[in-house]
Amino acid sequence: MKTPVKSFGLTIEYIRHSGFIVESDQSLLVFDYYEGPIQFPATKKIYVFTSHVHQDHFNPEIFLWQKEHPHIHYILSSDIKGNPNLPPSTENITFLSPYDETRLDDLRIKAYGSTDAGISFLVEHVDPEGFRIFHAGDLNWWHWWGEPPEAIENAERIFKEEIAKIKGESIDLAFFPVDPRLEQYYSIGAEYFIQELKPHILVPMHFWDQYEPLQIFAQKLASSPTHILTITQPNQIFTI
Repeated sequence: MKTPVKSFGLTIEYIRHSGFIVESDQSLLVFDYYEGPIQFPATKKIYVFTSHVHQDHFNPEIFLWQKEHPHIHYILSSDIKGNPNLPPSTENITFLSPYDETRLDDLRIKAYGSTDAGISFLVEHVDPEGFRIFHAGDLNWWHWWGEPPEAIENAERIFKEEIAKIKGESIDLAFFPVDPRLEQYYSIGAEYFIQELKPHILVPMHFWDQYEPLQIFAQKLASSPTHILTITQPNQIFTI
């Protein structure tokens, strides 16, 4: 039986693919912006997270935002370092490799690994009433139909090894891939993540504008203690 959805005072906006905005009273967190309309309030601190250099997670357009919001800060995977699209000044950029940690204002940020490129993020708002957010980037159980058995076994092994490193972390809100390209294996990574880490809320991502599998996934996990937010359109907004 599910516990009631805890109130965190957050607004979540799904932008596109793996891109989200998480807004609190104090700040605005943008994760893996790829494309789509986005607006920023003038009064809040803005932190932009990019998990890796793949073009469906990293759009250099993010660096244009600082023209109107000079106090913006970027937290980027170290595989973006040296990218020709970086701005001339990187004073407001923090680069992280797996298992690096940093503190920015009221945010404590730890990078975990990925099973593809770059990193995943654990972001904690340091406050008695704060929140802990995990954004997986391309961390997933990439079980591709038709691959050689050794490749399939290796994908499972490296995924479970990474999850074991995260296990023990308290997670309020997780963004995790539910990718229809994996066919019948589209949700095995998210299901294992829920089983091992038990986030309070999980938001599917990386689904390439295919919304129907998200409905099936939510129904499949209906009895799980983890609440699944079901996305049905771009720029959908949730309040938690």
